[in-house]
Amino acid sequence: MKHFDLSLYLVLDPDLCQQHSMIETAREAVAGGATMVQLRHKRASTDERIAFGRALMDALDGTGAIVVMNDDVAAAIEAGVDALHIGQGDMTPALARARIGPEMILGVSVHTEGGARLVDPAIVDYAGVGPVFATPTKPDHDKPLGFEGLSKVVAPCPVPTVAIGGLKKEHVQRVFAAGADGVAVVSAICGMPDPRQAARDLRNHMPRR
Repeated sequence: MKHFDLSLYLVLDPDLCQQHSMIETAREAVAGGATMVQLRHKRASTDERIAFGRALMDALDGTGAIVVMNDDVAAAIEAGVDALHIGQGDMTPALARARIGPEMILGVSVHTEGGARLVDPAIVDYAGVGPVFATPTKPDHDKPLGFEGLSKVVAPCPVPTVAIGGLKKEHVQRVFAAGADGVAVVSAICGMPDPRQAARDLRNHMPRR
């Protein structure tokens, strides 16, 4: 049984993390309550992503936080991270699972009710649902769902879900009210002067479970 907690999912952005390095941002955010950390570095080479992935694994060793590699299957395998996340335009979940094996956590992006229903829980462990709002960190995203759309996509999804897309601390309660299992953020932590406090603030807005 794979154990992971989607409640506060940090997506690292190299541009927003210039004040604090990505590694330092991740370390501080996890200290403040982030449970999963995804490396999303579109401009990096696979070798650079491998190095970042290994550095993140070292930095977060013993914290219980899950390290996720975005899109790059080869880097995920070579770096030995905990999870791989793939988008709709990447390889199929079945092919990704065949390459990473049965143990690594696999997440996929979904945007529609139909896409959510097609998620195979025998292959996929969680789904990222969004964007809830338009966000400058991913300019090529689909049409924003809003909270009503989020709840419609989350409802038929057979695996745990994490909402993403322009989310801030004031949105956290509505994300959980819509049925999602977690909130994924980029600028709400990466762009903040104090990533640890930013993560703590997000956690403080979560409903008690």
